[in-house]
Amino acid sequence: MSKRDRAAKSKAEADESVDDVAVDTLDDDAKPRPTGKRAGSPRRADRTEKSADSVTTGRTNPFVAIWTFLKQVVAEMKKVIWPTRRETIVFTLIVLVFIVVFTSFITGLDIGFAKLVLLVFGE
Repeated sequence: MSKRDRAAKSKAEADESVDDVAVDTLDDDAKPRPTGKRAGSPRRADRTEKSADSVTTGRTNPFVAIWTFLKQVVAEMKKVIWPTRRETIVFTLIVLVFIVVFTSFITGLDIGFAKLVLLVFGE
């Protein structure tokens, strides 16, 4: 199983595992309220959100903020689906061909306009 297949499978499993939240509303103008055990209590994410913000904004030790940033960078880099060697070569060739075609097009326009200016104004 390739890395892309595993990523697609884990995304599909994550989508299936998300449960819909039941919403109880008083009327159409009222704000929806989630139902369940914790409807009135603050969520844990709300309580820890302030401490995470203080680390990322630099209000605490700057070395801790840098270390946290680097850990997050490594975690994000692990999520990246890198192209294979073949894909990299093909994409590079496409870019090089595109550059050659448009460079020749611009060169042709430049030579054409130069000849047109010499024709109109003469030398």
